[in-house]
Amino acid sequence: MRVVTIQRQNPPGLHTTPGYHHVTVASAGRTVYLAGQCPLAADGKVVDGDVLAQTGQVIANTALALAFAGATPEDVVRTVIYVVTDDRATLSAVWDRLTESEIGAAFTTASTLLGVAQLGFPDQLVELDVTAALA
Repeated sequence: MRVVTIQRQNPPGLHTTPGYHHVTVASAGRTVYLAGQCPLAADGKVVDGDVLAQTGQVIANTALALAFAGATPEDVVRTVIYVVTDDRATLSAVWDRLTESEIGAAFTTASTLLGVAQLGFPDQLVELDVTAALA
């Protein structure tokens, strides 16, 4: 049985992080790349509500996609979070919603949070890019 080793580290000399790690190293036999997970319901429409409501749908979609691939949030080695905002409080609120969710363990790894001008779907406010490593 092959075991994947994932090391999450913060090198000396780099700033302290709010939960994520600067460096993630994985010895994996298989890598899973999820398409950007959007706040779309099963009918393909952007869910109603604000950025946190949309983040909830992104969380649900990401959990489903990870499970389908045979992965868990603990297998995630990289995330990139895109939020349509230039407001730091909004970015922080999305970060908190993600890290406190059922997929929160995914954000203890190498992670980037970005405020952007626009995303692909009309009225879309958040998107999540995920990479996982499996044995």
